[in-house]
Amino acid sequence: MPKSSSGQPPAAGAPRRALLGATVASAAGLALGLPQAAQAAGTAEAAARKRPGSFRDLPYPTVIAHRGASGYRPEHTLGAYQLALDMGAHIVEQDLVPTKDGHLVCRHENDITGTTDVADRPEFAGRKATKSIDGVKLTGWFTEDFTLAELKTLRATERIPGTRQHNTLYDGRWSVPTFEEVLRWADRAGKERGAPVWLHVETKHPTYFRSLGLGLEEPLARLLRKYRRDRATSPLFVQSFEPTSIEKLHRLVATPGVVLLSGANTRPWDFVDSGDPRTVADLITPAGLKEIARYAKGIGPTLDLVIPRRADGSLGTPSTLVADAHAKGLILHPYTMRNENQFLPAEFRRGTDPNAYGDAFGAFRAYFETGIDGIFSDQCDTALLAAAEHRRR
Repeated sequence: MPKSSSGQPPAAGAPRRALLGATVASAAGLALGLPQAAQAAGTAEAAARKRPGSFRDLPYPTVIAHRGASGYRPEHTLGAYQLALDMGAHIVEQDLVPTKDGHLVCRHENDITGTTDVADRPEFAGRKATKSIDGVKLTGWFTEDFTLAELKTLRATERIPGTRQHNTLYDGRWSVPTFEEVLRWADRAGKERGAPVWLHVETKHPTYFRSLGLGLEEPLARLLRKYRRDRATSPLFVQSFEPTSIEKLHRLVATPGVVLLSGANTRPWDFVDSGDPRTVADLITPAGLKEIARYAKGIGPTLDLVIPRRADGSLGTPSTLVADAHAKGLILHPYTMRNENQFLPAEFRRGTDPNAYGDAFGAFRAYFETGIDGIFSDQCDTALLAAAEHRRR
């Protein structure tokens, strides 16, 4: 995204300004417990977003609800998605894995041991297995060993109960949603709000699933076409840690793609599988970013690629990644900001309890000042307030 001399993105017209104002009002209303403020903001936001538009019309910085409002509800449930939307998140994320009979469901991993009650279900005790997923040996229960009907008998649970004990209150309230259910939910919510509901959709372990005859890209493309989210202006991103998955989707649909990037010294699993020697460090060079821009509209780097951490866990000097990616026309949606001390850079931790909240606003400020276009957050209400504060500055 180009910047003005002040370092801020240029104005994108009245609808964008109205949307930014609505976001600030919505965040303020939620923080003060004022439903009328949030309702008024929602009305303004709906008016600003009635027309179809590019992803470049999204608010800046864009707040992406990481697996839904996962700081407050068990992740990848319709409850987490709805709460994220109610809080004002600009985009809600889904991760996709397949069932045995080829349905796409929303789980962060195909290993559902820690995100459902499957371990307590004696009828599925025989499904426990040990597998190698992208070079990592795991023992548990996996979606590809269940039909959708079987999976639907399970109930979703909090993934990290030691960190988010309050989320365990909602264990068992929701089932594992299919992606088609999420698309229908998004369509209904969009009609009710008078504004499209944006989604950020990740293909998980696509090379692994392709080896099982459960490729993700074609079924995903069919659903995107069915629900009219297959266009360049559709309110949806497709994303993956495997660049070839985004290349495949680029050939199937016009929906904007994002290549996710982990640590600099790591290799995407599709590269490992094909013998491609490149690492993430190669992909974030100007030449690597130019290649990504051929089939994608953005990158989703780990935050440590934007600002590396020192040996003591504090933030170091920002890298050139933001400027380099923008020079190739790519937006940046880094991941993941969380409020808890254990996830924050050292200088923003407060007290000794790793599960207590630290100075998340200070960390958001540091990351937003690099010029990133958006950010994934588990606590999207905090992210929205931080984004509003950044715009005022």
